[in-house]
Amino acid sequence: MRRRQFLGTTLAGVAGLIVGCRDSADDGVRSAAPASALSEGQPLRALVPLANESAVAGEFVATLSAAPGPAQLLPGAPTPMLLYNGSAPGPLIELHEGQRVALTLDNGLEHETTIHWHGLPVPSAQDGNPIDPVAAGARRVYEYELPAGSAGTYWYHPHPHEATAAQVASGLAGALIVRAGDDPLAHLPEVTLFITGVKLDGARQIAPDNAVDWSIGRQGELLLINGGRLPVHTVRPGTTERWRIVNATAARHLRLALEGHTLTLVGTDGGLLGAPAAGLQEILLAPAQRIEVLVTAAAAPEARYRLRALRYETDFLGLGSYVDEDLLTLATTGEAPATAASIPAALRPIADLGVATVRQHVELSEITGLCRRNGATSAFVINGRIFDPARVDLVSVVGRVELWDIVNNTGMAHPFHVHGTQFQLVSRQVGTVVTPAPYLAWIDTVLVPARHTATIKISQPLPGKRMFHCHILEHEDNCMMGLLDVLPADGR
Repeated sequence: MRRRQFLGTTLAGVAGLIVGCRDSADDGVRSAAPASALSEGQPLRALVPLANESAVAGEFVATLSAAPGPAQLLPGAPTPMLLYNGSAPGPLIELHEGQRVALTLDNGLEHETTIHWHGLPVPSAQDGNPIDPVAAGARRVYEYELPAGSAGTYWYHPHPHEATAAQVASGLAGALIVRAGDDPLAHLPEVTLFITGVKLDGARQIAPDNAVDWSIGRQGELLLINGGRLPVHTVRPGTTERWRIVNATAARHLRLALEGHTLTLVGTDGGLLGAPAAGLQEILLAPAQRIEVLVTAAAAPEARYRLRALRYETDFLGLGSYVDEDLLTLATTGEAPATAASIPAALRPIADLGVATVRQHVELSEITGLCRRNGATSAFVINGRIFDPARVDLVSVVGRVELWDIVNNTGMAHPFHVHGTQFQLVSRQVGTVVTPAPYLAWIDTVLVPARHTATIKISQPLPGKRMFHCHILEHEDNCMMGLLDVLPADGR
C-alpha cells in the first residue's frame, strides 16, 4: 500500500527574481540576474545570506530595505516589483539560538508596511503585526533575543492591514533560519527551497487580485523556487541532503512528491521532530507552513526526477482549481554513488505542553453581503466577526495552557496561523470521528480542511496583543483575522 503523510491534514505555508544571487554549484556571487527569471531549467540558485553588520559575539545587526525596483522576469522590458534589498525573494536571514537581534526596516515604499517574523517567539511590540505599521519613508528597528529551543525554519513578510496580499505578491518575502549549537543533522548538506508564486498581466505588470482571488486566494500563479522557474538541482547519486522547504505562496497548498523517491520528514514549522518519519510518498504543505525533509538521491547516475506539487483543492463554488505541477528537477551526476549518510534515530526531545486549563472556540464560517469591498463573491470570518484592529476577540494569560477547537464550517480548507508561539496539534475530527495526532511536533500554522475540526494545545510565552488568522493572504486581508490579548501571568 502506498504510504502517505499529509502534514497539512495529520500534523497540521510572491516573488519572482533573484538579483545578485549565489549559484548552488558556484561559490561566486553573480552581480546580474539571468536574462529571464521565468526561463525554465536553470540551475537552482541558493538564497543570498544577509550579512551581519556587528562584530560583537552573540549579536546580529542588519538592515532590510523595502523599496520598488525592476525585475527581469521576461525578456525585454523589466517588471516593477517590491524588493527587500533589491531582490525577490529577499535575503536569507541566518540566526542562532541565544542571539540578540536588531534588524532595521527602511520603508522605501509609498505605503505603510511591516516585517512580520513568521513563527518566531518575539515580543508583541517586535512582531510586525498590522496594528503596528511603519509609515512610508520611515525607519523601524525590530529588536529581540532568540530563546533556546527556537531553532527551525521560518520566514519573514510584510503584514500591513488590508495590504499584505498585494505586497507579498509584488515580491516582499524571504526565508529565515534559526540554528542550534547542537544540531544532530548539521553534518548533512543543506538546501533551502523557498517556494513563491508570480502572476503577470498582459503588460508584464504584477497582476492585481481579482474577485475570484479575493474569494478563494490568488489563482493562476507560476510557482517558483528561489526565484527560478523549474530549476535543476544537481547532486551526486546516493547523496543525502537536508531540504528546508518554505511555502511562501499566497494560497497554494503544495502536495509534494519526488519521483522515484520517498521523503523522510525531520522537521515542521518550529524545528526538528523527536524522531525521523521515513518512507513518505508525499507531504502536504499548506500556505505559510515549512518542513525539513531528508532526501537521498537515487543511486542511478545521470538520471532526472521531478519534484511535483500534486493537485489539492480548491474547487470552492467552482471558482478555482489546481492541477499537478512540476516544481524542480533533481538531477544526478555521472559519479559513483556516495556513501550512505548516518541518520540519528532521535532528533530533539519534544515535551507535551501539559494539562490545559482553558478551552477556546474558534469557528471559521462563510458570510454573504459583507467583506466584499474587493469584489469577492464569497467571504469568510472568524467567530462571526469582521476583523477590527481596535477590538480584542480572545483573551489569554502568559504561560496558561489552552485547548483551541478550530471548527471549519466553510466549504474550503483554511491554514490557521497564531502569532507569538508554536503550538501542538492534539487531534482532528470529522463528524463524530476523532483522530489523534500521530506524533508531537511544533507548528504555528495548522491546515483545517472543509467541515473539519482541528484541536490544538497552545501556550503564549510573552504578553501583548497577537493576531490569529487564515494564512490565505486574501482571506487575511479581507476580514478573516482576530486579535488575541495575552495578559501578564500576574494579571496586571
